[in-house]
Parts: sequence; C-alpha cells; structure tokens
Amino acid sequence: MTSAASQNPSNRADALPKSWNPGAVEADLYEGWVAAGYFTADVNSDKPPYSIVLPPPNVTGNLHMGHAYDHTLMDLLTRRKRMQGYEVLWLPGMDHAGIATQSVVEKQLAVDGKTKEDFGREMFVEKVWDWKRESGGAIQGQMRRLGDGIDWSRDRFTMDEGLSRAVQTIFKRLYDAGLIYRAERLVNWSPVLQTGISDLEVTYKDVDGELVSLRYGSLNDDEPHVIVATTRVETMLGDTAIAVHPDDERYAALVGTTVYHPITGRQIPIVADDYVDPEFGSGAVKITPAHDPNDFELGLRHGLPMPTIMDKTGKIADTGTEFDGMDRFEARTKIRERLEGEGRVVGRKFPYQHSVGHSERSGEPIEPRLSMQWWVKVESLAKAAGDAVRDGDVKIYPASQEPRWFDWVDDMHDWCISRQLWWGHRIPIWYGPEGEIACVGPDEQAPEGWVQDPDVLDTWFSSGLWPFSTMGWPDATADLRKFYPTSVLVTGYDILFFWVARMMMFGMFVSDDPVLTAGKAGKQPPFRDVFLHGLIRDEFGRKYSKSKGIGVDPLVWIDEFGADATRFTLARGAQPGSDLSVGTPHVTASRSFVTKLFNASKFALMNGAAPGELPARETLTDTDRWILDRLEEVRAEVDSAFDRYEFGKACEAIYHFAWDELCDWYLELAKVQFAESEERAASTRIVLGNVLDSLLRLLHPAMPFVTESLWLALTEGAQGPSVVVAPWPEATGVAADPVAARRISDLQKLVTEIRRFRSDQGLTDKQKVAAKLTGIEAADVTGQLAELAGLARITEPEDGFAATASLEVRLSQATVTVEIDTSGTVDLDAERRRLEKDLAAAEKELAGTEAKLGNEAFLAKAPDAVVAKIRGRQEVATAEVARIGARLAEITKLVSR
Repeated sequence: MTSAASQNPSNRADALPKSWNPGAVEADLYEGWVAAGYFTADVNSDKPPYSIVLPPPNVTGNLHMGHAYDHTLMDLLTRRKRMQGYEVLWLPGMDHAGIATQSVVEKQLAVDGKTKEDFGREMFVEKVWDWKRESGGAIQGQMRRLGDGIDWSRDRFTMDEGLSRAVQTIFKRLYDAGLIYRAERLVNWSPVLQTGISDLEVTYKDVDGELVSLRYGSLNDDEPHVIVATTRVETMLGDTAIAVHPDDERYAALVGTTVYHPITGRQIPIVADDYVDPEFGSGAVKITPAHDPNDFELGLRHGLPMPTIMDKTGKIADTGTEFDGMDRFEARTKIRERLEGEGRVVGRKFPYQHSVGHSERSGEPIEPRLSMQWWVKVESLAKAAGDAVRDGDVKIYPASQEPRWFDWVDDMHDWCISRQLWWGHRIPIWYGPEGEIACVGPDEQAPEGWVQDPDVLDTWFSSGLWPFSTMGWPDATADLRKFYPTSVLVTGYDILFFWVARMMMFGMFVSDDPVLTAGKAGKQPPFRDVFLHGLIRDEFGRKYSKSKGIGVDPLVWIDEFGADATRFTLARGAQPGSDLSVGTPHVTASRSFVTKLFNASKFALMNGAAPGELPARETLTDTDRWILDRLEEVRAEVDSAFDRYEFGKACEAIYHFAWDELCDWYLELAKVQFAESEERAASTRIVLGNVLDSLLRLLHPAMPFVTESLWLALTEGAQGPSVVVAPWPEATGVAADPVAARRISDLQKLVTEIRRFRSDQGLTDKQKVAAKLTGIEAADVTGQLAELAGLARITEPEDGFAATASLEVRLSQATVTVEIDTSGTVDLDAERRRLEKDLAAAEKELAGTEAKLGNEAFLAKAPDAVVAKIRGRQEVATAEVARIGARLAEITKLVSR
C-alpha cells in the first residue's frame, strides 16, 4: 500500500520553498508550458475538438480588470477541457482598433508639429505599421502574466493579409447580395477625429447646459407664433419645421401653416407628428433633420429638407448667416445673444443638466450629422441571428439574457460601416471616370484608371468575422475542419449587441459555405454557446472607471498577491449574467486560500502523503471513507457547475471542501491516524495523497501556478510531466458510505461543542482535561474515540474523578453527556474576575439596545434595517448575559467550596 514517493517524504517537501512566493516561479512555469507545446493545438489529433477565440483586445490596449475577468474564465474552460481529453484551441489575436491606433500615431506626429497630411496616406499607414511592430501588443506580455493558456503559434491580427482577404470576400458577397449600399444618413460624428463613430464609441455624460425657450413667428401676441425649448440653440440654423402633436388642440389651427424663422428669415411649416410629447415644455419642438436622430426620422416621414449646417470640424458652414465660420459652441452663445436682443428669448434655465454623448476616444461632444456613408442592410442578417437562438443552434447562458438578445436583433437598424480614416481595411469599392461603381474582390483587379473609395471599414466589421477569418476562411483549412464552429464565446453582456450580434450575423450569412460545412451536418453558426458574464465593479458596487479613479489594475494585484489569487478572486465571483463586485479584501482572502493550500500540501508531503492505489474499501477508516466520498460529491458538483458556466458555484464548492473539510478536519484527523500504527499511517498517506492529487487537479484551471508546483512535488512526475496535461478527475463509481458520513458528522459536532464548552470553562486550546463520556456507545461513535480525544483535548478520567461542569450534545443516534473536571486546570478567582468583566460589558450592551428600542421617537424615524440590526444585537446580548451569568454562578459555587 505504500507508494515509492512516500519513502522519502522530506525530499519531496524540501522541493518546495519555505513559503509560497508567486513572483519567483510564475514566469518560469508559464514559459515552460509554452515551450512544451501544451497550448498548441494539433489539427491531426483524434481527440474531440474544443475551441474558443479570444475577443481581440485593441493593439493599443493594456490588460484591465475586464480583460482579466474574461481571460480567467476562458482559461478555466480551456484548461479543464484539455484535462478532460479534448484537443483544445484557444486562439489569440488583436484588433487593429482603427480610431484608437490612428489617434496614437497622429499624436506622436503632432509632437513634431506634423499631421498625417504632411506624409500622405501611404506613408502614414506605413508609420502606423511601424508603431504596431515596435510598440503595439504590450497586452500580450500581460496576458502571459495572468497565465493565459493560449496557442501563441496561431496569433492573429485583424489587418493580417489572411484576415484582409476574408474582409474583402464577405464585403463583396454582401454587396453582390444587395446587402451593402451607400446612402446619406445621420451618424455619430466626431469633429476632432473627423469621422463617423459607432454607438459603442459614444459615452453619455450628464453635463450642465442651458435650456433656452425661443419664439418663432411674430413678436405680436395676436399673430401666429410658436415657442420651443432647446439645449442646442445653434442647430436652429438647420431648422426646417416646427412639430406638434396631432391631438394638441392648442396648435390645431396652425398645423399646415408656416411661421417665420427668426435667423434665416425663411417660412418653415408646422407639422403634426406622434413623436412630439405635448406634456413637455410648450408641446412644440423645432426640427433639425440633419443634426438630430429623432428629427431625421421625422424629416423622412414628412419629406422635409435636410440642410447640413456644420462642416467636418464642427464649425458653422454654408448657412449664409454671420455665424458661418464660428465653432458650434461659440455660435450657440452668439445666436442666443442676438435673439435676446430681439426679444425672442422668452425663458432660460441655467444650469440645466442633461445627458450628452461624447466621443470615447477624443472626449468632445459628438455631433449627429448627415453624411454619405456605406451601410449594411441588416434585416435578413439579424433575423438569421435571432433564429439561430430560437432554433437552438446557439444557446445563450444564462437563458435570462435571451429576451435582451431578441430585443436587439429583432429591432436592429442598418449598420454604418464606413469610417473617414486612413488606418483600417479600405472599402473595396472603386469608381470609374464616368461615375461607374465596382466592388472588387480579393482575387480581382480594379480597372485601370479607377479610384478606390477613401474610407475604411468600421473595426467591428473585421472583428465580426473573427471566429472563422482567424482560422483561414474563405480558404478551406485544417483549422476550420477541426475547430469550427467554435465551442463557446465568453464575453460581457454589455457588448452583446455590438460584437456578438455582428459575429452572429456574419457567421449565419456564411453558415452554409461549403468550406465551413465540409463533413458536418447542417448550417454552421460561429459558436455553439454564448456565455455572458456581468460587469466588474469595485467592492462598493461602483463600475470600474479609469477616468474616475475607480478600480484596480490587475497587474497590481498580480504583483502583490500573485496570479492565482487574482484569478481565483474573479472566478469565485463569476455568475452567469450577474455583475461582480471585488476589491482588496476579496483578493486578500484568495491569497490566504493559496497559502492554506500550500501549507496543507507541504504538511502532507512531510508526512509522506502520495497518490497510489487505494487500499480495499473495507480496510479504510470511517474518516478515510468520509473524505473520499466528500471528494467525489464535490467533483460531481464542480463538473455540473462548470458545464453550466456557473464558475462561482464551482469555485465555492472547491474552496469550502479544501478549507473546511480537508484542512480543518481531515488533516487533523489524519494526525491521529498517523500516530496509531505504521499500517494505519501507510493507508492514510495514500488516501491523503489521492485526495490532494484530485483537489489540485480540480483547482488547476482556476489556480494554475500553485497547483502545478504542488502537484509536481506530490507526484514527482510519476503521473505525467505537468498538471496542465494531467487527466481531469472522473467519477469513481464507488457507492458512498452513509454510515461513515453520519459518524464523522457526529464527531464534528461533538468536537465543536466540546471545544466551545472548554472555552466557556476558561480552558486554553492546549490544556488537556479529564472528561467522562456517557452515551457514547449508543451514539455509535466509539470508533472515533482516539480522534475525539486528540481534537477535543480530553483524557480518560482517573479514580476519584469529580466533574465540575457537564454538557449534553444531541447527536443523530443518541445524546452524549460530557463531564469535565477543571479544578486543577483553571484559576477560579482569575476566571471569576474575567467573567464579571465580560458580564458587565454584556449588560451594558443589553441596556443600550433596550434604551433605543424603548424610544418611540427613535423607532418612528429609524429605517427598518437599522431597527432590525439593533433587535439582533439585543438578542445576542440577552443570550450572552444568560450564558456568562450561568458560568459565573458555577465558578462562584466552586470557589465557595
């Protein structure tokens, strides 16, 4: 029964450092895994495939806590599947991040007083490539620090030649299918970046502005006029109508007539539309179709003109007024001042707080602007994305997020895909000298003399192809045959629309492509499962915000606490669809867990624990059968939770088993068994070794570094070169022993109650005391007497034993009476003085709570939660007064003898 490893336990324990220092070992362990090829997927493997594509971080980015959260969960999934015998591909890459990357390089040029125009498009793009090669991708090194088990041999970049080919291919397919078109529509415009930007790149902030009420029409109250309120006075230069609600009787006579515009002098119509809220303000609104999304839609319904009144930089232009050439904010003030002078400002609220969209990259308020852009017609694509979930081809976890998915895809607007940038995938549209238009595919040549469209594609266009472009599509590749569709997409619910929806639309559009369906049944969606986790917040529930100084750099945590503690903190709190609040107290607790695991493992090694063939079941003690059965129960619970993407539940189960059962109980019980006999010790070493072996493997996906070090020391390579490729624990098929479980449960209760009893009697943890046990046979725990004596620190009573105190403990089979003699172990006078002091404190607390609860004025004003808390304190104080009083009475009797 004794394994070879247990013959020299000190050698294996000495292989570990005195204490766990993650910074000293993590980097070497990681690079060793990479060098060994553990993360490199083999397309020729007979193992079943499991694949995840990494949501590509921006090439300009750094690892933030959201990335760490995402990556930890993906790494946990892939490490577990690898151990379960799957051929795993976790494919990495980076996004070229058009706006962000171009901005970085433009800022560098600005230091020398240069602009991109000074270099021209071709030379500027080459400078961006130079920057990418020299400075981009710092996040990759940070991902290694976290422990990402990624296949670096397949690293991709959205501007790589192969991915560019995929972009051109799907653009042409969509264009030829009539799903890409060019039109003048309203977009989010950044005057600083001078491009349209996506909704995701717009952040909304509450700002102090002004609400100005203006009078249109006649200044004579007896003549037609209308008052409207606006926070954007400058846009009135583009007004082409005033709108009122069709049922608003105040304006019924004016609908269909015109009123005088006080700046342009034009007569503009009054139209009726359900969009208008008759309860807000005057019930009339100015309509500027080219500079407001709601006004644009109303303008389309009523066939209104849509003049653009600003140029690309946000300056007033082409209005024929004295305001041309002014910045939009300057014009806002100047126009108001002019109208005030004319008596047309009839009201002004300042400050007036309202929400304004800002460019995430450049920081300025965005300008809704009518612009000629390229668009994707999404109706059929969005329907296919919705049907994939409805039909069960793709499953969303948690299912509670499905309605949100359908809300988005069932009501999606056409997607603006063009950006006025130089860095990015250039739109493959060419224009002929006579106005001809041609979409040129990757294997085609544009006619000589034709000119390519200057715009580039939205970054989300290329990242929407990520699951299949990264594996070589549109070409038939071994990676696509083996690993597509991907197994699961892991991401936050906040980008369900922006990224997930685009991948689903494109993925379903090509889902019947022979390249993707070869040898596979039916259409192939981009992934089978979508796991949506929540946002990460600090311990006070606030959303992480770099600008507000809220949150933590995960590298700071890794430096201070180690990657394992950082990862376990994130995984332990991860629940499908729920936000995660974490802070320093949480990662500190995780570090304590790592330390606990390390110390427990070192203790086991010092005592010769090693995995091996278990002794016959009937020869094992109740203690051994109990811990093995509990391990199997936890393994099943962990597997079930991981299969449902309930990471937090799985980690919580492992944590409590490791800390509460293995460390707090089994190791203490094992000490007794080690001391019984060599035969019993040998058996215990194997049981402990097997339990620790399985526990380290269960923990490895969440805590890879410490588990690798401990597992290698425990097994000495006898079970493989690394826990990374060790088999995942499987069901034992052994029926659990309910009798052993009952006996150990009763033993735990008995020990706990005796320990509490001892403490009440003033005994220290180290003091042994004689105890008489009655009812122990009926309780059926006689087989645990040695363990009871060792853990409860009690001894057999001698002749002349006289109990000074007694305790009754109700166990599952019978009640056990415990009598102890403290006469020779406790200083009764000192104990009485201590108890008197404790009693006074408890009585003071009780009096204080009673005073508050007896105060009617306090009860009337205090929140229910506060009152409930004080009632709870009163209950505790009452119990303490009774407990200490009873003990004090016992001590007083003993002293008076």
